[in-house]
Amino acid sequence: MGTVFSFDVRGGGDRVAAALHAAAAWLHHVDEVFSTYRPDSQISRLAAGTLTLSACSPDVREVLALCETAGRLSHGWFSTGYAGGFDPTGLVKGWAVERAVAMLASAGADAVCLNGGGDVQVYGGPWRIGVADPLRPGALVRVVHTDGELAVATSGPAERGCHILDPFTHQPPAPVLASLTVVCRGLTDADARATAGYAMGPARARRWLESLPDTEGFAVAADGATWQTAGYGVTTAAHTP
Repeated sequence: MGTVFSFDVRGGGDRVAAALHAAAAWLHHVDEVFSTYRPDSQISRLAAGTLTLSACSPDVREVLALCETAGRLSHGWFSTGYAGGFDPTGLVKGWAVERAVAMLASAGADAVCLNGGGDVQVYGGPWRIGVADPLRPGALVRVVHTDGELAVATSGPAERGCHILDPFTHQPPAPVLASLTVVCRGLTDADARATAGYAMGPARARRWLESLPDTEGFAVAADGATWQTAGYGVTTAAHTP
């Protein structure tokens, strides 16, 4: 998936150790199946017409269904279509991370934090999850405190440049947000909602996130101004890491 994953696992014995190896293997499997950069992945072969959807693994069909649901929920702002085929990268990383954390929790871990390229799923706790400041590299703009199951996903151009387009114009969103962070229970939803919300732009994204149950958002504009949804339970970080 072109990024780094880090695990913090607390408690458990041999079953958790085995589950950790299984979770790492699962993430490698997801990359092999879903990478749009690997010509031998099922997603690439599907786009090339050398593999049919019916011949793909059940995981592909599950992710396709989740992407379709995200598209309907966002009124088309979450889109997986592109000129060559189906690109699920706005959701599949969050889905893979959420599944990996569930594997460790089921094995008896007391608490788990899995960070996939800056998007985080936690179980148990307590945890403090820093939200990177997109305008000041190395600094935090907010900290999320939790003691339970929670996910935090951020979309924006700070790390990879502008890679999210308005699906209706196929142009970068305007006005551009520096970052949009979404907090909800599972990273599948948080990842997709952060992607869709960033594509919407600030005004539409705020209204949409406010309408969703158990979902909160925090945004940083290009000029440094910020806004947050009504229930966004965070405290401002007073330090840099």
